[in-house]
Amino acid sequence: MSRSIITGEQNARSAVTERIGIGGIGFDRLMAVLCCAFVGGIYLDGWAHDHGLVDQTFFTPWHALLYAAYLACALALLGAVIINRRHTQSWRTAIPQGYELALLGVPLFLAAAEGDLVWHTLFGFEVGIEPLLSPSHLLLAFSGVLIQSSPLRAAWRRADPVASHGWGTLLPALLSLLAVFSVFTFFTEFAHPFVQTRVMAAARSSDEQSWGVANVLLQACILMGFVLLALRRWRLPLGTFTLIFTVNGALMSVLLDQQRLIAGIFLAGIFADLLYWVVQPAAERVGALRLFALCVPLVYFLGYFVTLMLTGGINWSIHLWLGASVMTAIIGPGLSYLLVPPASSVMNTG
Repeated sequence: MSRSIITGEQNARSAVTERIGIGGIGFDRLMAVLCCAFVGGIYLDGWAHDHGLVDQTFFTPWHALLYAAYLACALALLGAVIINRRHTQSWRTAIPQGYELALLGVPLFLAAAEGDLVWHTLFGFEVGIEPLLSPSHLLLAFSGVLIQSSPLRAAWRRADPVASHGWGTLLPALLSLLAVFSVFTFFTEFAHPFVQTRVMAAARSSDEQSWGVANVLLQACILMGFVLLALRRWRLPLGTFTLIFTVNGALMSVLLDQQRLIAGIFLAGIFADLLYWVVQPAAERVGALRLFALCVPLVYFLGYFVTLMLTGGINWSIHLWLGASVMTAIIGPGLSYLLVPPASSVMNTG
């Protein structure tokens, strides 16, 4: 073994040794819970806006709950860094592994909040879908994601054996994945079929139906992007997709009181878990991965359309709703090629 390799291994072990104190799976669990509360605050504020419970002021009880959850995340992270600094040689190594970007997100979120107040003062308060596209709100979302994704990044960087990929070790990462996924769906609620249910069901003109199909395809892309990301890294425990689909579906559904959709998404999650258990998709099992990526969005959105038909009806023809569902089944395998591209037959002769 060369001296450079030995030196590299010694430096790596030294860096790991320095990262003592607060960190690891225990800290991930704490932060995952706080991040979920953070996202819950976002949805609670969104629910209040959608139900006309927010007047033209920045200082609302819903904002207070949202920023309290942010403050809890910030204090937990900063407290860990300060405590760890007593045992390390630098501030850099005092940061729990995987939380470096979260430390950037904490002041950035605070700056975005102050900028949001200035934005409202200069340009007034947003109406309609404007709150989801306001630059100050998008900066809040970006900085929030830097914090909420930290348990996921920490678990991703952890060198753990496949045998340990159970609920005990992966729950913080999966809750973090759920939190970030839910932020993405929240900020695209203007094009989400769970929120735009009345528009979807009543769509009669070609333009309205085109918009409805676009909603389905956009959300299929977001959904399968996060599903395939999780598949890329871990052997997921049974129940993963039931948890993620159901919780996210419930959050999106209650924004405009469409709780009737939750049962169908719950069943879609169970189907995804059973299919995952049977075919065992992975980067090393390409055929199983493609099949899983095809079936999951198809069943997910078929469940959505069937639920609409059973609970109030939909003006779409079978050509339209079934065709939109089939298109999501094309999106899934298509995205899987980004995860696992086809093998190249070109030989390197250089």
